[in-house]
Amino acid sequence: MDETELSANELDGFDEKILRVLAHNGRITVTQLAETIGLSKSPCQVRLKRLESEGYILGYRAVLNAQKLDRAHIAFVEVKLKDTREPALQAFNLAAHNVGEIEECHMIAGSFDYLLKVRTKHISEYRRVLGETISGLPHVAHTSTHVAMESVKDRGV
Repeated sequence: MDETELSANELDGFDEKILRVLAHNGRITVTQLAETIGLSKSPCQVRLKRLESEGYILGYRAVLNAQKLDRAHIAFVEVKLKDTREPALQAFNLAAHNVGEIEECHMIAGSFDYLLKVRTKHISEYRRVLGETISGLPHVAHTSTHVAMESVKDRGV
């Protein structure tokens, strides 16, 4: 089997290198990517297309400067629901998707149901979002907030 003939959902060292490089620089050209991982351009391009079509690469995006955008305040919010049956979970999930300040929303196994990463301009704006929006999401029983003092490491996969 040559370097472009991997079966679906099978990753090798070249694929893993491609993913690592793209995670740090999604704007790298295919030529630069090929040189970086040690393949010629055509096989690298074939692998890249396969990784995209098989869903390993979901898209490309810019990493924005939260300070310059005036959204540097980060709060992590534990959310406990009154009802955790499937319709209640779906209603909460759908509503959380529509709140712009919620940057991440994770269902959690533990003493609470969801953990939200909320980004706002400052604490008073967060307080407004919590009181007017998050607390009013479907089936919310109570919340608990943890304010981030500093982001030590903040990156995707």
